[in-house]
Amino acid sequence: MKKIKILGSGLSGLSAAINLIKQGHKVDIYEKNKDVGMRFHGDLQGLENWSEKRDILEELKEMNIEINFDCDPFSHMTLTNCTKTKDVFTERPLFYLVKRGSFSGTIDYGLKEQALKLGVKIHFETTLSPDEVDVVATGPIFDEAQGVVKGIIFKTDVKDMAIVVFNDELAFKGYSYLVTTKGYGCMCTVVFNEVSRVNDCFQRTKEFFVKKLNTDIQSSKDVGGLGSFSLKNVFKEGTTLYVGESAGLQDFLWGFGMRFATTSGYLAAQSIINKEDYEKIAKEHFRNRLNASAVNRYLWERAAKKDYSFIISNAEFVKKNLYSMHNYHLLQRILYPIALSYLKKKYPKLRV
Repeated sequence: MKKIKILGSGLSGLSAAINLIKQGHKVDIYEKNKDVGMRFHGDLQGLENWSEKRDILEELKEMNIEINFDCDPFSHMTLTNCTKTKDVFTERPLFYLVKRGSFSGTIDYGLKEQALKLGVKIHFETTLSPDEVDVVATGPIFDEAQGVVKGIIFKTDVKDMAIVVFNDELAFKGYSYLVTTKGYGCMCTVVFNEVSRVNDCFQRTKEFFVKKLNTDIQSSKDVGGLGSFSLKNVFKEGTTLYVGESAGLQDFLWGFGMRFATTSGYLAAQSIINKEDYEKIAKEHFRNRLNASAVNRYLWERAAKKDYSFIISNAEFVKKNLYSMHNYHLLQRILYPIALSYLKKKYPKLRV
């Protein structure tokens, strides 16, 4: 079996490594940082569970990924634009809350432990050029970022909850959120396009949650990061395969990428194992989902002009149609050329 070299130890790279070594390949991962998950600091993120008909945990198990990390299901979310509020309940978990970072209990560490146990070699503080490896999994393309996240993690006495705020003063063209689980909280603002607004937006977000909702915050630490999205995805250059955010795989509406990351790593591994065309497989799997998210971003920003009241008032309709919204239905196909023209102007860094 050929030795496979992977650049980057994020979720997509580890997903690829786990599947390759299970089929007899020797796998070496080269990671420039001292450990996995170094760009995160305990952030709480949602492992989304609405864009596919299968539960994400079942899907991960089918992709040979064990659930050996903290993973808390949430079936209740409160939505507000600061004036209108709506509680949304779902039959199956809307998302699973996971921690990110370089310590036990995070999804990053969980996948690292699985990879090491199987015999994957991870070379920390070591890097190679993309043309020297088989798979590139190096995360977001920072100079093409369309979104930014700023926030804090903290200890709290607040009960488990998930609150999302749609208000351009608190999160320009994005959303703010407060999630708490088992005495641990994360409060962030997600800003799209005009990323320079993020500091002011976060201050307003914090004031809203602390002053109006009396949120208990103890021992807070800063978290944050960037996100890049592409409609001209690079899945292959020469013989090198690109996975996760290095391929531009990110939902343009919400910024969720963990499901894309693990899936792309799995598909890249399977293409190597079965000697199949990864570029073709990846385009077939992701193209419609990415196109749908582009149209969703366009419609979202149109809704923003009316203070998101439409979203709050129609939360039940949105909930019932979450799956179709992310799988490129007929109306999205019709609107796509209009959305693309809009996004080209609003997001000059966007690859199309």
